[in-house]
Amino acid sequence: MDRTRPAGRHDQRRPAAHAAAALTRARGRQHKPHYWFADRLLAVLSGRRPVHWMLGHTIGEAYEQLVRLAPGAPLRPADRMMPVVRHCGEFQPGPGVIEAFARIGSGDRVSAMAFRLEQGADLRWRCAAVELGGERSRPEPR
Repeated sequence: MDRTRPAGRHDQRRPAAHAAAALTRARGRQHKPHYWFADRLLAVLSGRRPVHWMLGHTIGEAYEQLVRLAPGAPLRPADRMMPVVRHCGEFQPGPGVIEAFARIGSGDRVSAMAFRLEQGADLRWRCAAVELGGERSRPEPR
């Protein structure tokens, strides 16, 4: 019995090596907290999920930041291209803290998102801050 083929498949083709490597990388991403949070934050900030979906996953000001950001759905799909996390990086300034950034792609548009994760005594990660890239407001001239 060939265990590499799905049931009902009779041809001898196997997945390409690059497809298998991509699947391995994607599975590894799923287990990293900064990628998991980037996907969840993107779902809220693109309007696919309501803000309260993040209630148990935020601490401090992060939930209030999401409440202020989400109504405008700043990462809403452009030209019906669903936004995706293209890359997510991390910096660990200390134990139990991750400062992460994500590049969000939607068609030709690229946005930036930064967030801070803190690990609680229960070892669960929670989002403590969120910031979106974009045009910065300039101070009013005096």
